[in-house]
Amino acid sequence: MTRVSIVPIQDSTGGVTYSAIAGENQAFGNTAGEALDALTALMDTDENTLVIVQHRHPDTFFGREQQRRLESLMTRWREARDRGLSLSDAEQQELETLVAAELHASALRAASIAAESRQ
Repeated sequence: MTRVSIVPIQDSTGGVTYSAIAGENQAFGNTAGEALDALTALMDTDENTLVIVQHRHPDTFFGREQQRRLESLMTRWREARDRGLSLSDAEQQELETLVAAELHASALRAASIAAESRQ
């Protein structure tokens, strides 16, 4: 089964975009559906797909402090990108680590939901 997580991401203007993630694939859109459509175009699978939409609430898989730091680094990354700059190596590494942690948390969340649905 392919597991898809859709995560809202607040941008620097206070707007929200969405990231759809399945394994190593990730796509973005202005709505959850748009992100899912973009992700689907990247995927080559005939398996059943479980879609999870995460509502930015901290949970046991990805806590409040992790969320806050990820949002802060994403804001800094966008600001740097818009000015043609980069984050420091340490900040870039921290951002990549948090993105990987959120992706892992999404997989754990999906597995938990799948296990609950079998009960």
